[in-house]
Amino acid sequence: MDHLQNILENAFEQFHGAQGGHNADYIPFLNNIPSELCALAVVDVKGNTWQLGDDEYRFAIESISKVCTLALAMAQKGPEVVKDKIGASPTGMPFNSVLALELHGGKPLSPLVNAGAMSTVSLLTAADRDARWQAILTMQQKMGSHQIALSDELNTSEQSTNAHNKGIAWLLYSAGYLYSDPMEACDVYTRQCSTLLNVVELATMGATLANGGQNPITGEQVLNPEHTPYILAEMMMEGMYDSSGEWAYSVGLPSKSGVGGGIVSVVPGVMAIAAFSPQLDEMGNSVRGQKMIAQVANALNFNLFKA
Repeated sequence: MDHLQNILENAFEQFHGAQGGHNADYIPFLNNIPSELCALAVVDVKGNTWQLGDDEYRFAIESISKVCTLALAMAQKGPEVVKDKIGASPTGMPFNSVLALELHGGKPLSPLVNAGAMSTVSLLTAADRDARWQAILTMQQKMGSHQIALSDELNTSEQSTNAHNKGIAWLLYSAGYLYSDPMEACDVYTRQCSTLLNVVELATMGATLANGGQNPITGEQVLNPEHTPYILAEMMMEGMYDSSGEWAYSVGLPSKSGVGGGIVSVVPGVMAIAAFSPQLDEMGNSVRGQKMIAQVANALNFNLFKA
């Protein structure tokens, strides 16, 4: 325990003041987040927690929400249906790419890019828009904590700047890869990105995946343990946007980032490491978060590709 605490403290002290990057300025809410904020946390599969820095600060989940919605779709439809209707391959292009759709006949390829995430939202079985949204929020809460909630301010900010995603939704619909009303899918997708959580709750989400789908804090079996390998595979391939390949090469852990500044990395069977700091690199990943998680993973020799 003390060894892990020392490793976390060293990583935090070394990188919490690292310079470089900038807030996501295309979303007004995110642009106004204090750039000096920084937090680091670990939750292991036994429910032990470690946290440093601004660990109580609640930040935007953004694209990390895609993991929870993917988990819900797998629970409802199964991995094969998700793979067939959405895909399971990296796009090799930015997370909001339209060109990636055009090159592949309108198929989104991955549930962890914007097009695939909206397709995943639309694939869910739900009576109406609110039921679709509530099912997604409930999954976020079960994987993380029941304190996770929608920020009306963030959602308003997101909804006012999501014209690009609306265009993607209509392209998906025209190609036959959107399975509900396009604007409903885009609206619910935007809401799922607009919840707030803290770094410990983010680490708990990752630890739920590390623990075969059982939340180690609540003890609830949230996911089918047979589904977690598929979710982690998607995170390895596409979870860090255009840096996913480089991250796999250098860190070797399935991870997911969001433009709110959060990153979570999963060590299957052991723990999850989560970080938050709002300044992003050109790919949309937290500059400090990447550095802190990479150092912790390296110090603990956690790389899935090492024998």
